[in-house]
Amino acid sequence: MGATSISPSDERVEAAVSVTDRHNTLSAPGRRFSRPRLPARPRIWFELLLIAVSYAVYSAIRNAAPDRVSDAQKHARWIWDLQGHLGLAFERSVNHAVEGITWLVVTMNYYYATLHFVVTIAVLVWLFRSHPGRYGPTRLVLFVTTGVALIGYYFFPLAPPRLMEGMDFIDTASVHQTWGSLSAEDSAMASVSNQYAAMPSMHIGWSVWCGITIAVLARPLWIKLLGALYPIATLLVIVATANHFWLDAVGGLVCLSVGYLVSRLWFGRLCYRLPREVPREDAQAPPEEAEARA
Repeated sequence: MGATSISPSDERVEAAVSVTDRHNTLSAPGRRFSRPRLPARPRIWFELLLIAVSYAVYSAIRNAAPDRVSDAQKHARWIWDLQGHLGLAFERSVNHAVEGITWLVVTMNYYYATLHFVVTIAVLVWLFRSHPGRYGPTRLVLFVTTGVALIGYYFFPLAPPRLMEGMDFIDTASVHQTWGSLSAEDSAMASVSNQYAAMPSMHIGWSVWCGITIAVLARPLWIKLLGALYPIATLLVIVATANHFWLDAVGGLVCLSVGYLVSRLWFGRLCYRLPREVPREDAQAPPEEAEARA
């Protein structure tokens, strides 16, 4: 997955970082912007508010992007032709192959509609509880990734394969009347979602973020393997259900790379290499200040 796992011995060494460094960073205003930031202890009320507000803003901006159907169709044809020139226009074959297996395609429809949110939230909660020192920097990766994606939605409207004109892609969610279908005009999902915001794919951006985080930080091998397999399964689902081209997935990876870069620059280290725990406030001050507080 592009990162190595964190061993208990590494965590003990990293945890010893920086009670002093943190104090120096916080207590020297002139140097506050000249050295890497250190993560603060996350607060549940702030995180819940931040996630709620961020998702509301994300949804509003994503859905406010102009519908520009003709542009979305033109871009979809351009993507399809480019993939054809590369010899990798395989989405239609996968889509038709899966459609013949009812139990599998229905499962994929529900996977697409639900796990995108469920798994991402579950990983955030796990980080908050088990890796508080890494929570903020890793959450920053996710937020920047999503923010960059909004640029693509606004400036590059793209029809998903299932909505391409003159093609015979099968809209699996519509055919099987699966909950969460975006194609039924009178459905609640269709009324609140911009169907032409397909590039980049945040199903891939978020799932790869989840997969890397789990594979690097989880301890049991079987959980690491599940983390590694999750984005692979997601790629198969988004292609088989005709919701994305594989190039949309590449766009999601580009956005995720920007997220990791911003977090790395802000905190000075890869988010997974920061200390697992955050020192208590009374441990962040020099001994004389801690004694004075006592």
